[in-house]
Amino acid sequence: MKLLIEQIDRHRNGVSGDPFHVLIFRDPDEGPMVGIVFDQKCHVAVFNLDKLAIGNIAFGVNSWRGDRYEPHLRKAITASLEQEA
Repeated sequence: MKLLIEQIDRHRNGVSGDPFHVLIFRDPDEGPMVGIVFDQKCHVAVFNLDKLAIGNIAFGVNSWRGDRYEPHLRKAITASLEQEA
């Protein structure tokens, strides 16, 4: 899978919530996407940004297999953290 990562940021999720990374990326087959990646394995959500922009959050319409994207998104997060160090 060839993804173009545009932005990565980490959110602390309030005072006691689990922190997560947010990635904006482009999937050549699906268009602009947003990924939410928690530290715990298998905790990934992916949405199409164009569909989010019009308020579409429906399952089966704007739902994507996080397990398909997870290894690629985690690799991008790791690379980003290494660049910061």
